[in-house]
Amino acid sequence: MTLRKKFLPLVLISLGILLLAQVTIPLISYKIWEVANYKDANLASPIKSSYMAGISIQNKDNFPAFISNLTRSTIAPDQEFKLTVPKLDIENVDVFVDSNDLDKGLAHLPGSALPGEKGNVFISGHSSVLFSNNFSKLSKLKMGDEIKVRIGEANFTYKVLDTKIVDQTDVSVIVQPEGEGRYLTLMTCVPPGLNIKRLVVLANLF
Repeated sequence: MTLRKKFLPLVLISLGILLLAQVTIPLISYKIWEVANYKDANLASPIKSSYMAGISIQNKDNFPAFISNLTRSTIAPDQEFKLTVPKLDIENVDVFVDSNDLDKGLAHLPGSALPGEKGNVFISGHSSVLFSNNFSKLSKLKMGDEIKVRIGEANFTYKVLDTKIVDQTDVSVIVQPEGEGRYLTLMTCVPPGLNIKRLVVLANLF
């Protein structure tokens, strides 16, 4: 038996173990976090809003996605803005304004507030355990952690208020907790890589 044939099975087994660890460790970490932190109604009850009629749930490849048909009275000045979450090593990632397309990247829900405005800047992104975009780590955020956005020449800093796990179809998280505040919400699927629930992180302008 050549040296190559002798070590090939060991290499394949090692790769298999590494791949399994990449899948299972984030799931186990998430489950531990859920047991330790999940409480009902962590977030303030959202106010009712007439624009909720413009939000629907549509299945795309067995993924129930939030789809917004809302249009703003004036065209957004920028087609994208930058998102930075220092604690998660997310730095200047593009967020596409008024987008329903999560496959393109981080999507800013059409009709939701733009950074700095009154309302709720609502951003969604997929989570993945194999090719992490770091949205799979949103559960690591705690109260007071910073979320920064830059749109044009303006910079805004939001601080995390709380987190919540919700059903796939709970569109109430789109609306800000109260009418005059300036909020930002990050949402992704949990457990990472699976489409069972949604993890929502709520922050307000600091």
